[in-house]
Amino acid sequence: MTRGPFRADHVGSLLRPAALLDARRRADAGEISRAELRAIEDEAIVAAVALQEAAGLPSITDGEHRRAVWHLDFLTGFDGIERTDGMVAASLAAWRGGQNKVPYLMVVADKIRRSRPIAVDDFTFLKSRTTRTPKVCIPAPTTMHRGEPGAISKEAYPDIEEFWTDLIAAYRAEIDDLAAAGCTYLQLDEVAFAYFCDPSIRAQVKENGEDPDRLLEKFVEVINATVAGRPDTLTVTMHTCRGNFKSNWRASGAYDPVAELVFSGSDVDGLFLEYDTDRAGGFEPLRYVPKGKRVVLGLVSTKTAEMETKDSLKRRIEAAAKFVAMDDLCLSPQCGFASNHEGNDVTLDDERRKLELVVAVAEEVWGSAV
Repeated sequence: MTRGPFRADHVGSLLRPAALLDARRRADAGEISRAELRAIEDEAIVAAVALQEAAGLPSITDGEHRRAVWHLDFLTGFDGIERTDGMVAASLAAWRGGQNKVPYLMVVADKIRRSRPIAVDDFTFLKSRTTRTPKVCIPAPTTMHRGEPGAISKEAYPDIEEFWTDLIAAYRAEIDDLAAAGCTYLQLDEVAFAYFCDPSIRAQVKENGEDPDRLLEKFVEVINATVAGRPDTLTVTMHTCRGNFKSNWRASGAYDPVAELVFSGSDVDGLFLEYDTDRAGGFEPLRYVPKGKRVVLGLVSTKTAEMETKDSLKRRIEAAAKFVAMDDLCLSPQCGFASNHEGNDVTLDDERRKLELVVAVAEEVWGSAV
């Protein structure tokens, strides 16, 4: 396998070192400039690249070290999308583990336009620091619409189809520029598909006046329109997530309600699927994955320091292979280690050991991490 996703892969975000956390705090307080913060981010990214390379990973990310939150910093790079400060009550489902509020929500306040590149300079820096495959992780466009009321201004978009048209155009321009800069591996982080496996979230979406099944159909259509026309040199994968905030989660439920539509209908080259706990159900829904579409099994938890064993991971890979050809399977952690800058309740050493474990198991199962 010479293109991603690789036998040993990862979702992207990494724990921020203490120096970077302190620098972000000082920048937010106005104690240092954004240019000074970026220089410290540069140093942290170089260290993150070294960590991934030492672990043996074929794909390298910047750890999302330039972001405070996985989706916020990218999406607010578009004109028309604005941040709402403070902690806001979660509208779709409470965070399990005591977190019933979420930070840093966004609203569509005006027409969406892409007036400048968002991730291109960050990719260029990353590419200059590694000889392995640099991977860019960005939130899927569907992140701006999960059936949550008030997220999209009716004044800006009385016709929701115009919202989708503008958002897709903005994304396609960004993806075109990333590809032109040499990006060959792009990951879309998508949460609605996994959230809509949860009966309580589906019920809340209905209470908000939306049909979750119709939304799913629309979301697949939007994903496909976003990546349509991509160059043959660009591999696009999609990661699904059930919530990843300070080691807490937000949704549960097997993939059955979405599997046929999402697994077979989404025009992506690979799927990163969370399977680290029984909240994801069994592997049976993988029967809907077409031959040749790669499935990256997220079997290693980023939420807990407990180390999985090689034998347990191998048994689960073998179980998944009853529904997807072994040649179409890969292995990764179930999510990033730090979807926001605060990170999960694990240490840098835990992170390193888990990445090394993914590589070691991949080499033993497939003969290579690539």
